[in-house]
Amino acid sequence: MLYKLSKIFLFSISTLLISALAAKAEVMLPNVNISVGNTDSPQAFSKGLQILIWLTVLTLAPSIFILTTSFTRIVIVLSLARQAMGTAQLPPSQVIVGLALLLTFFVMAPTVNKINEEAFQPYMKSEISQQAALKKGIEPLRDFMFRQTDEVDLALFVKMAKLDKPSSTDDIPTYVLMPAFVISELKTAFKIGFMIFIPFLVIDIVISSILVSMGMLFLPPVMISLPFKIVLFVLVDGWHLIAESLIMGFS
Repeated sequence: MLYKLSKIFLFSISTLLISALAAKAEVMLPNVNISVGNTDSPQAFSKGLQILIWLTVLTLAPSIFILTTSFTRIVIVLSLARQAMGTAQLPPSQVIVGLALLLTFFVMAPTVNKINEEAFQPYMKSEISQQAALKKGIEPLRDFMFRQTDEVDLALFVKMAKLDKPSSTDDIPTYVLMPAFVISELKTAFKIGFMIFIPFLVIDIVISSILVSMGMLFLPPVMISLPFKIVLFVLVDGWHLIAESLIMGFS
């Protein structure tokens, strides 16, 4: 199942990147046949360029996956939660990134299933053309990004791109939508992180005030507050609350 989701994600990211770079230009998927030799045929030279473009897509796929899905918000919130507790490298970064990936697959599953049903499977069965598959494949991702993008951020990039005022979301190019989506995700992630920091900050202030009143000026407050923060986080089932709020935020 994970392999299937990864395969469809790669197809979705490829369609997104190609649409952003090529706009409305027709992009054909090449039939890869590696050989060395001279050619005077424009068609053969064009196929070589197509292979180069797709290799570039595969290279940029991880970055596009990070920036065009829910991964950015989730990994930032989880990292800020770890910092708020003050547990240094616990949980380890590998665990944080792994959990963020699993939550991302969970959040993006409806979008991936829609891409699979409407674009990937029909294309694999030769029921639709390459151009139709690219067009249908990018629409669910665009819908997801539009739902999470702040109108202020979207208006900023529309203005900077010097586009006419769009009458609908179809008039907004993908290369304008993507940076607006990323900016909105960063803003939302730091808002959630700020709310997570507040209770832990209160604990640090209380512990610090108690130590000062007792004259323990040279005792680091972090050593005393850390157990209380961990206990608080466990009692309220912090990971459950964070995961629930993150997933509900994308619904």
